[in-house]
Amino acid sequence: MGQNNVTREQVMSIQEFFSMGGYAFYVWTSYGLTLLVLLANIIIPVSQRKHFFRQSLKRKR
Repeated sequence: MGQNNVTREQVMSIQEFFSMGGYAFYVWTSYGLTLLVLLANIIIPVSQRKHFFRQSLKRKR
C-alpha cells in the first residue's frame, strides 16, 4: 500500500479555510445571501399557502 505523504504546507488550517485567501468577506457574504434566498424560497410559499387556505375557509363560512 502507498503511503500518504502530506506535508504541513499542503494541509489547510481552519483559519486559512475561513479567511478564504483574503476573500472571506465576499465568499461568506455570497454564501449567506444564497442561504437567505433558498430559505425565502421555502418559507414564503408555505406562508402564502397557509394564508390562502385561511382566507378560503373564511369565505366558505
